[in-house]
Amino acid sequence: MLRGSILVLGLVVLSACACPRTTAQETPYIVTYSHHLEEPGNLEIEFYSNYATQEGGNDFVAPWLEFEYGVTGWWTTEFYLDSQTTFGDSTVFTGTRWENRFRPLMREHWINPVLYVEFENTTDADKTLKEVVGRDNQFDAAEPNSEANNSHAHEIETKLILSSDYKGWNISENFIAEKNLGHEPWEFGYAVGASRPLRLAATPRPCNFCRENFILGGEMYGGLGTTDVLTLSGTSHYFAPIAAWQLPSGVNLTLSPGFGLNDQSHRFILRWGLSYEVSGFGRRLRSLFR
Repeated sequence: MLRGSILVLGLVVLSACACPRTTAQETPYIVTYSHHLEEPGNLEIEFYSNYATQEGGNDFVAPWLEFEYGVTGWWTTEFYLDSQTTFGDSTVFTGTRWENRFRPLMREHWINPVLYVEFENTTDADKTLKEVVGRDNQFDAAEPNSEANNSHAHEIETKLILSSDYKGWNISENFIAEKNLGHEPWEFGYAVGASRPLRLAATPRPCNFCRENFILGGEMYGGLGTTDVLTLSGTSHYFAPIAAWQLPSGVNLTLSPGFGLNDQSHRFILRWGLSYEVSGFGRRLRSLFR
């Protein structure tokens, strides 16, 4: 009962203040997406990983690598390489994903929509937990790697991303629909996030430890059942505070301890990430072939 109350309260708090702001900002979320896309021509190389505990199986670490490129001001594409190591079992490569985000409205609005489409070629051993849909739960990850990595999944994942900026705050809501192309039903999930820099005004000269370089926030995510039964009951749900340090050099560091809110969830997930943005990558690449 207490965990259910925390879930409802968190959803209300994170979704209550969707209002606009005039300038863009980076957002530190690991699961939730905002309307801020990659700058056109820039390439961001990102390494993320999580550590999770689970009942009925060994703890695991699941790192993944992302290459995010701003094709245009309204289109960002991203390619993923996934893997995982289960303690007492083995290390396996679990597949690839190709993600695309499209922003139909370029000017800032009260709510800014983004359309998301991802194609996944992964195995059942994938433990990145980049989203939670349907009735995903901690016991799904307990299968030995030798068995789970032989079961391949070809899936399409779509999201409606709604995001707003207001007085330094970013509020983002994601509604997720995912389908296994092997005649499985559609599965649904959600992710909501809120974040804000410690200071909005930048100092006159670049510095590493200025307050505006630090962003604090939190996100909440979980499953919503399938086309057969839409429900919050019997699905897994998580809350995760986030701290990010964004350096003037283009290096970003992120740390996020996550906590399961019911018996279906992993009790604890620790996520961390390191990214580096290469400005003008597209221009430099084109100049090589002139």
